Amino acid sequence: MQKKQLSLLLAASLVSSCWLQAAEISRTQTTAPVAVQQPYNVSSPHGDRQDPYYWLRDDSRTSPTVLDYLHQENDYVAAYAKAYQPLTDKLTDEIIGRIKQDDSSVPYNKGDYSYYSRFETGKEYPIYARKSLKDGSEQVMLDLNKLAAGKDFYQVANWQVSPDQNLLAYLEDSSGRRQYSLKIRDLRTGQDLADELTGLSRSLAWAADNQTLYVIQNDPVTLLSTTVLQHKLGNTAAQAKAVYQEPDNSFYLSLGNSGDDQYVMVTSESTVSTEIRVQPSNAPHSSFQVIAPRQRDVKYGAEHHQGRWIIRTDWDAPNFRLMTVAADKLGDRNQWQQLLPHDQQVFLQGFQVFDHYLALSERSDGLRRIRVMPWQAPDKAYYIASDEAAYVTGFQINPEQNTHWLRYSYTSLTTPNSVYQLNMQTGEKQLLKQTEVLGGFDQNNYVTERVWASAADGVKVPVSLLYRQGTKRDGTAPLYQYAYGSYGSSSDPSFRSTVLSLVDRGFVYAIAHIRGGQEMGRHWYEDGKLLNKVNTFTDYIAVTDYLVANNYVAKDKVFGMGGSAGGLLMGAVANMAPEKYRALVAHVPFVDVVTTMLDESIPLTTNEFDEWGNPKEKVYYDYMLAYSPYDQVSKQAYPAILVTTGLYDSQVQYFEPAKWVAKLRTHKTDQNPLLFKTNMEAGHGGKSGRFSRLAEFAQEYAFILNLLGMEE
Repeated sequence: MQKKQLSLLLAASLVSSCWLQAAEISRTQTTAPVAVQQPYNVSSPHGDRQDPYYWLRDDSRTSPTVLDYLHQENDYVAAYAKAYQPLTDKLTDEIIGRIKQDDSSVPYNKGDYSYYSRFETGKEYPIYARKSLKDGSEQVMLDLNKLAAGKDFYQVANWQVSPDQNLLAYLEDSSGRRQYSLKIRDLRTGQDLADELTGLSRSLAWAADNQTLYVIQNDPVTLLSTTVLQHKLGNTAAQAKAVYQEPDNSFYLSLGNSGDDQYVMVTSESTVSTEIRVQPSNAPHSSFQVIAPRQRDVKYGAEHHQGRWIIRTDWDAPNFRLMTVAADKLGDRNQWQQLLPHDQQVFLQGFQVFDHYLALSERSDGLRRIRVMPWQAPDKAYYIASDEAAYVTGFQINPEQNTHWLRYSYTSLTTPNSVYQLNMQTGEKQLLKQTEVLGGFDQNNYVTERVWASAADGVKVPVSLLYRQGTKRDGTAPLYQYAYGSYGSSSDPSFRSTVLSLVDRGFVYAIAHIRGGQEMGRHWYEDGKLLNKVNTFTDYIAVTDYLVANNYVAKDKVFGMGGSAGGLLMGAVANMAPEKYRALVAHVPFVDVVTTMLDESIPLTTNEFDEWGNPKEKVYYDYMLAYSPYDQVSKQAYPAILVTTGLYDSQVQYFEPAKWVAKLRTHKTDQNPLLFKTNMEAGHGGKSGRFSRLAEFAQEYAFILNLLGMEE
C-alpha cells in the first residue's frame, strides 16, 4: 500500500460512526438479542448474590432455549458483519496468502527414522510422517485430513512411537472439549488396533516392553486428571490398571518418558507445589518412587542423565536453581546437591541435558535467552547472541543426549520463526529453516522497539512494539494492544504474520508484558495473582496511557485484545477504564470469577485456588468480587466489544461470556456494537483447521478496521 493511500485511510478513521453501523443493522436484523432474566440465588459463606442469567448454563449443551439464544447471538453477529463482508473476505485471503501451504517442519532423528510433519496445499490438517535413515523412504503415520473427514472438529493432541518403532499411540479429540481417546496404530500395516480408551488427558508414555502404555483418566464431571492407568495391548479398557490415583483435586496429573527413555514419569502439580514419581521403563510392574514428596510452595521438574537426576526447583530460590541427586537416593530433598545457584536477576525457565553440555533457557530483562555450559568447564558458559532489542529463543526437539548439536528456535516481532542448530563444541551455527512468509513480506519494512511504561505504583512494565518503517510518532496511529498476565505465562515478542494485516494499515502492535506473567522473574508472577491481581489490570491501562502520552498512538484509536485469562483482563479493563478504548476483543473470556470459583464441579476450579484465591475465604471473596467483570458491570458507556467462545470449551465454559454479554446489554448506556459469537462445534482453542483459524483472525481484524471506517 502506498503511503498516500495509507494516510487517506487513516484520515478517514473517524468517518464511520456507531449510528451508521446501527442503521446498517436495522436493514438486516432488528435488534440485538436480549436474554430474559430469571431469579437465581448464588450462595456463599459470605452472603448470597442474585444471578438472573444463570439459566444460560446448560452442562449438557442440549437445552433448546439456550441453544436458540446462542444462535440468535450468532445471527446478530452475522447481520452486523455483513456490512463489511468484502473487507473480511479480503483479510482472509490476505492472511492465508502469507502462509506457505505445502510447508513442513524441520525433521529430527530418533532411532532409525527422521520424524516431521507436513502440510499439503489446500488441506486444513497436518500429516505426521517419518523417513527411514537407511533408504530415505517416507512413511505416513497419521494423515489428519483423512481422520478429520466428516467431522466439525478434529485434533491429535499427542502421539508417541513405541521403543521398537513399530507402534504409534495417539490421542484424538473430535469435540474440542479436550477429552481424548487413545488409539494405537501398527506402523507395519497402517491399521489401528482394537484397543481404545476414552475420557483421557493428553499425556502418554511407553514402557520398554512395547506392550505397556500409560495414560491419564479424567474425572467425568470435573474433567480433572485423576488416575494414571497402565494399559496392556490387547486388553479391554476395563482391564486397564490404576497405578496412581491423585488424592488432591488442586493438583493436575501429567506423565511422559524421561529424555533418555529410561523412566516413566508421573507429575502431580498444583500452582505452588510439585511431586514427581518415576518407574524404570524396563520394569513396568515395579513400584513408582517419589523424587521428593510434595511440599507447599516448592515446585520442581526433573530430567534423568547417566544415573542421576537433574532438578530445576524454586526451593529457597524464587527464580529457580538447579540441583542434582543420584538415582538411588530418591525420596529425600535433603539429599539434593546444588548444581547451579539461584540468581535474583535471572529467571531459570528450563534446561536441556547433553552428555557434554547443559543448555539453559533463562529470562532476564524480560527476554528469553539460551546459555550453554560445558560440564567440564562451567566458567566458559556463553549466551547465544542476538542483534535485536526484543527477541525470543527456545529449545526445539532434542531427542538425543549424546550429541554436540543443540536445536533451538529464534524469533522476534520482525523475524519469522527460525530453527537453528548450534555445535556447542565449535560454536558453528546453522540455519535449518526460517518460516517462509509469502505476500511480499520484507522484514526490513518493519521496526521493533522495547519501551518501559510506569505502572500505577511506579513499577516499570516492559512493552514490545511493532510498526512499519515510516510510521510517524505524531499521535495519529491506531493501536492494537495484547496481553495475558496470568499463571506465570509470559507473552513473548514472537513473530505473528496475521498481525501484519493491521500493522500494514498503520497500526502499532504492542505486547504489554504485565504482571501475572514471568517475563521479569518469579516476582513478576507473584505480584499479579491472588491479592495482587489488580496489578495485572492497572499495568495494562498504564501501558495504554504511556503509548498515548508519548505520541505512539491516538487516544481515540486504541484497541485491546486478550483471550481466556486475558479475556478476564479485557473484562476488567472494560469496567475500570472504558473511555480509553475504542474497542475490546475478548476471546473465550474468564469473566464470572466468583461464581465459577465457588463451584468445584466446574473443570479447573479446584486447581486454580492458588492462582485466584478460594472465595470460601472472605478476604479472597471480597477481593475477587471487586474485580470480577460480570459482577462489576455497571450503568456506564462501554467501548465496542467483540466476544467469542466455544460451546464445548472445557476451560472457560461458554456460559461465562454468554452471561456477561447478556448483562452488558442491559447496563451499557452507549450505542457501540456488542457482538457475541459462539463456535458451536469447538472448544477453548477455536476451530481445528489451519485455514479456519486464520479466518477467525480476519473476522476480528475486520471488526476493528470497520470501526475506524477503513473499508477496503
